[in-house]
Amino acid sequence: MQRPGKGKTPRRPGPKKASNIEKDPVGVYCRIRPLGAEDEECCIEMISSSTIQLHAPDGLKANRNGEYKETQYSFKKVFGIKTTQMELFEDVAKPLVEDLIHCKNGLLFTYGVTGSGKTFTMTGSPGEGGLLPRCLDMLFNSIGPFQAKRFVFKPDDKNGMEIQNQVDALLERQKRDSQQAVPKTPSSRQKADPEFADMITSEEACKSENVDEDCCYGIFVSYIEIYNNYIYDLLEDAPFDPIRPKWLAGGTPVRNNEFVPPQSKILREDQNHNMYVAGCTEVEVKSTEEAFEVFWKGQKKRRIANTQLNRESSRSHSVFTVKLAQAPLDADGDHILQDKNQVNVSQLCLVDLAGSERTSRTRAEGSRLREAGNINQSLMTLRTCMEVLRENQMCGTNKMVPYRDSKVTHLFKNYFDGEGKVRMIVCVNPKADDYEETMLVMRFAEMTQEVEVARPVDRPICGLAAGRRHRNQAFRDELSHRLGERGGPSNAGTLPTIDDPVLAQLIESLPALPPCELVDPADDQTLPRLIEVLERRHRIRQMITEQFNKTASTLKSMLQQFDTQLNAKETFLHDQQSKLSEKDKVIMNQRTEIERLEKKSKTLEYKVDILQKTTDMYEQDKRSLQQELETREQRLQRELSERRRMEQRMQGVVTDARLKWEKECERRVNAKQLEMQNKLWVKDEKLKQLKAIVTESSGGGSCPSERPEKPERPSRERDRNIAPKRSASPSPHPTAPPVHPMHRRSHSAGGEKWVDHKPASNLDLDTVMQPIIPNAIKVSTPNEKALSKCHKYVLRHQELASDGEIETKLIKGNVFKTRGGGQAVQFTDIETLKQECPTAPSRKRRSGSAEGPLQIEDIENRAPVPSTSGYQKRRKP
Repeated sequence: MQRPGKGKTPRRPGPKKASNIEKDPVGVYCRIRPLGAEDEECCIEMISSSTIQLHAPDGLKANRNGEYKETQYSFKKVFGIKTTQMELFEDVAKPLVEDLIHCKNGLLFTYGVTGSGKTFTMTGSPGEGGLLPRCLDMLFNSIGPFQAKRFVFKPDDKNGMEIQNQVDALLERQKRDSQQAVPKTPSSRQKADPEFADMITSEEACKSENVDEDCCYGIFVSYIEIYNNYIYDLLEDAPFDPIRPKWLAGGTPVRNNEFVPPQSKILREDQNHNMYVAGCTEVEVKSTEEAFEVFWKGQKKRRIANTQLNRESSRSHSVFTVKLAQAPLDADGDHILQDKNQVNVSQLCLVDLAGSERTSRTRAEGSRLREAGNINQSLMTLRTCMEVLRENQMCGTNKMVPYRDSKVTHLFKNYFDGEGKVRMIVCVNPKADDYEETMLVMRFAEMTQEVEVARPVDRPICGLAAGRRHRNQAFRDELSHRLGERGGPSNAGTLPTIDDPVLAQLIESLPALPPCELVDPADDQTLPRLIEVLERRHRIRQMITEQFNKTASTLKSMLQQFDTQLNAKETFLHDQQSKLSEKDKVIMNQRTEIERLEKKSKTLEYKVDILQKTTDMYEQDKRSLQQELETREQRLQRELSERRRMEQRMQGVVTDARLKWEKECERRVNAKQLEMQNKLWVKDEKLKQLKAIVTESSGGGSCPSERPEKPERPSRERDRNIAPKRSASPSPHPTAPPVHPMHRRSHSAGGEKWVDHKPASNLDLDTVMQPIIPNAIKVSTPNEKALSKCHKYVLRHQELASDGEIETKLIKGNVFKTRGGGQAVQFTDIETLKQECPTAPSRKRRSGSAEGPLQIEDIENRAPVPSTSGYQKRRKP
């Protein structure tokens, strides 16, 4: 019995310099699913086969300039809404299956928001099989004839693979066949599992042509899910426990023969530093149908739930792993080579990530809310790992990548460290409601494309000659044919000593045997002749043997020489091919670098254009804001000036009303006094008449014919002596001449020097008539120095008239010296400057033509009184 060998996963290549490690960027693809309804608003437009553009929906708030911002994102390839599952498989998954057959690992995962079509892309539906069933179909179509028998490859518990001999494998098969299937517990009616024949048609089947026929293959599948950051085996058969039933979250036991919930698994690291799930069930499958049946067995256990956004929303990350073990045949091409160093194990992981979601939209509560939180946290960890990887590669830093923060990133850390190719399909939903979530997904995809993963190394070439299986099969076919012609068993395994034509030629070259019959005991000639012929035949046979040995040695030396030359040619050819492949790799790397730099240059140009447009917008906003600020300042100044004018106008109106009511009161008092005087005079007259009557009656009637004289009205000398008071409507003809007659305006145009006192609070009026005084000293506050140099003084006083307009009064006076050595001013005249609006409604003004002379009369009739507001100069003691 031969000792079983043990196969292991490919060892990580040894450390190299950073400049010699060949790296490939993560391949990121984009798939757009169709809209659910034709009237839905679309926010994604496919510009080219590698670029999409996002439009902000109408309901989204516009930016500060009132324009919607449109962004473009580039991918390795973009698949539109009319892309079939077969086209997607040809471009994305088929190269990964070919790499799997050539002992290279691969990772393919779908990413996107909830309801974007990730599960449909990975699994598919009847008639539209997804990537997973198509990968299985291509794998079995390629290596189906070269599969080893069941249980020849046997997985161990340490992420390795053991190789059993034929006897042990046969015992395992017999044990499996003898075991009776465990009867299933009765359950409610469920819909039948979809069959593989319904997923992919025979016309869509494909296979790989570059398959090593000198190897035997074994395929193992496993299916796990990561739920709430715990790993569960979906293929594990948990036995039913009748004593301890399953309990619901509310504390109610379930006794309907359900299985006990499986225990979570843990991650371990093997001796080659590869991560694996300890204790995970690995099922050996021999056909596509069997593998698909195993997949649906685990798919029914996967956790899904109904949310507001997706009727069947995945609540966990699922990982379906296809592990391919291959070992070369021996030199005879009949049995597997029992050498553990020649066994290779490669695997392809197909990952369906749960979609990111916002609880504000799904309205998740309870367990759904906890699931959503864990899903978003694991996806956030994946983004963080990508960001750190990109920063380490672009900036040359050596930050620690937080793989251990999530089970998803911890499980696949080997792929990002160079254990295989990584491909990502970004699934997007073009409806406007998912615009903000899709924007975040696009940013993550754009960042992931900049992460580079080390290219996996090729497996070592086996030292045995190629074509061993084909030669062994041809030998078996020829042997069966010849044994069938001779009537022997067609499946005999013995070889003939020599071919029939050669045997006949050798027999003909030997001397013929003489007759050997002895009829007489005394015959002494037959035996000597027979001995002589046999000796001759023996010599000829020796000669033939020597000649054969000599020819064989010559042929052997020639073969060795030819073999040496062939090895030298093959070595030279291999060296040339190695150099050529190195040159091709250098060219490919340079092309890739050129494409990356061109893409980066385009990206930078696009960013520069965006920054330039943003700068122009900001400059325009700055100018508009400055203009608006200046306009508002001018408006504020006008409002302040208008407010001052309004205040002065209101003060004038109040003053005018006060004076009006004062005069009205004075008029009424005078009228009342006059009425009372008249009443008093009437009473006096009545008393005089009564007195006359009494006197007449007492006189005895001496002169009865004489009429009494009418009494005269009492003299009003007393009233005339009283100083006259101003009435509401004074007489235009004054009774006495004014003390100072009116002077013309030319009075201020003489040769005297004037002190022009203009207070700082006065407003500048835009009138044509302006007071201009020559030889004047203009001051805002009168001082002794200015008064000492001048003979005349004028004060510009502004106040509001009764109509609300500003009225300017020029109060003029004479400057004279006082006894104390100072200066005093005696006011002598007032000039008034008014401005009227011709469109204003007519109203009665007190400052009209009838009142103006009275004011002038009052001022000029007043005795000149020296003002005490002058400046007194003190004498020095």
